Amino acid sequence: MVPESVSTGAYDASSIQVLEGLSAVRKRPGMYIGSTDARGLHHLINEVLDNSIDEVLAGYCTQIWVTLHEDGTCSVADNGRGIPVEEHPKYHKPALEIVLTILHAGSKFDRNTYKVSGGLHGVGLHVVNALSEWFEVKVRRDGHTYFQRYERGAPVAPLKVIGPSEGTGTEQRFKPDGTIFETVIFDREIVERRLRELSYLNPEVAIHFHDERDKTESTFHHAGGIAEFVSDLNQTANVLFPTPIFLHAKRDTTDIEVAMQFNDGYNETTLAFVNNINTVDGGTHVVGLRAALTRTLNDYARKRGFIKGEKENLTGEDVREGLTCVLSIKVLEPQFEGQTKGKLGNSEVKGQVETAVNEKLSEFLEEHPAVSQALITKAVEAAQAREAARKARELTRRKGLLEGGGLPGKLADCHSRDASVSELFIVEGDSAGGTAKQGRDREFQAVLPLRGKILNVEKSRLDRMLQSEAIRALITAIGTNIGDEFDLAKLRYHKIILMTDADVDGSHIRTLLLTLFYRKMPELINEGHVYIAQAPLYRVSHGQKGGYAYSEEERDALIREYGAKGTLTQRYKGLGEMNADQLADTTMHPGHRSLLRVTVDDAGRANELFQILMGEAVEPRRQYIQEHAVEVQNLDI
Repeated sequence: MVPESVSTGAYDASSIQVLEGLSAVRKRPGMYIGSTDARGLHHLINEVLDNSIDEVLAGYCTQIWVTLHEDGTCSVADNGRGIPVEEHPKYHKPALEIVLTILHAGSKFDRNTYKVSGGLHGVGLHVVNALSEWFEVKVRRDGHTYFQRYERGAPVAPLKVIGPSEGTGTEQRFKPDGTIFETVIFDREIVERRLRELSYLNPEVAIHFHDERDKTESTFHHAGGIAEFVSDLNQTANVLFPTPIFLHAKRDTTDIEVAMQFNDGYNETTLAFVNNINTVDGGTHVVGLRAALTRTLNDYARKRGFIKGEKENLTGEDVREGLTCVLSIKVLEPQFEGQTKGKLGNSEVKGQVETAVNEKLSEFLEEHPAVSQALITKAVEAAQAREAARKARELTRRKGLLEGGGLPGKLADCHSRDASVSELFIVEGDSAGGTAKQGRDREFQAVLPLRGKILNVEKSRLDRMLQSEAIRALITAIGTNIGDEFDLAKLRYHKIILMTDADVDGSHIRTLLLTLFYRKMPELINEGHVYIAQAPLYRVSHGQKGGYAYSEEERDALIREYGAKGTLTQRYKGLGEMNADQLADTTMHPGHRSLLRVTVDDAGRANELFQILMGEAVEPRRQYIQEHAVEVQNLDI
């Protein structure tokens, strides 16, 4: 039962504006949803969901229902105003049909209908319709329930009334087209992650989720908003003060919310959203936030005598050490880079966020001296560590490391100086490193062997990090430096490939390396430069025949293919057990190898996992291991 809508408003066919005609979405789906893999598939749900959330932002919706059905379809229903159904005054078709069949048609271009909107580009419903085997929509408005069905983007019958209605709202159900997508199976965890995120960002709405496939149900409603979001992100950390700082301000037409809390760790986690869209690549709003933090805390510290003199200053890295922050802004006309909307480009937003945060945070610091003392003490300690790190940098630079000098002695560099084609293999141990050096293509593949496990940067400040020879070698080989001195333009290899053994130690080393990249060089991951090499686990041979298997299932299939009698199976526990030709053929040479690109779909979840797995607290790690032990495969004991 869908309850009545919150209120009504002037939302009718005249609100629908058409910017251009039909486009060949089915021919080039990647232009509109990014890809046709699992990420693109789930983007369909997000596009439909955006329309319901826009009704929330406009003040007309308090309930949303999302269902994954047993037949592979997804439905999204809300108690908003309902998409207009009357004839469009210019195009003489039902407004609903215009929205679903004409690209760049929608009310998001009409300021009187939506002041802010996540689905700004107006391609959402049209694209979902075009990329679905079928799409059905029910609209409850004006006392009637309207229905229309589409197949691969085209209506199969006119819009019709199928009965009366109580209240208003829209329900849409679609089946992704299997001829377009690589997979059409929705992942419950991915869907729940987005619903949870939206519930923090929109505390006034309750989102009900039902997965008919495994009979799970849940409701996401977080009345505490982004402050509650920050508390949950920090649930495994030791926080400096119990209640997050919450700041809210408006500058011109931009609504700005910031929640922040500091912990005793050394890393920063900032999640930034524009009109509910996660801007994973940052943008002008994040630049403004960081500038305000640095300026405000410097002013307060100087005023209170924590730092003296004009030359002595806390840097951005100092004031953000241990910061967990969620920034959410609502912008009238956001300018995103690309349809995936990963980065905000509005130049005016930087100044708006900076002045708002500076004013509100200054007021907070004056009114909460105990919290202010904890913040400044933390930042001053970070500055002292930074000074020690600077001295370590100067020492390593004089020795020809980090920049401007020679490369690490153990690095076997490639001949090419074209970073776009060059690859760096980070290999566990001298033995495997030697094999990799023999098996590589010297023209474009470099190899850097690591001896043992590198320092856990989750529990280490910058000064201690730079005392580690292995980390210095990594930073120097990669070329970008780290922290505020990071410069992606100086990246020496566009593919950084982690190649470790398929055992517990290898997994631990890989996790340590990923922690380093995620915490100190996140742009490498965000820009898609970090990969994991997939080495085979088995070699199966029978006489002159032989093949490699990357799983137990592949091994068993090869044994059946060759005939079980007389078949030899070798289990590789380490890369050093392969000869150079075998390692090259299976793991290193393009065309034969299998690489996994490292991505971060959910920064909040990634932050939590790194805190759990690599942080100081033991109990959350023990609990996580107990909960996930059943999922472990190929455990090396």
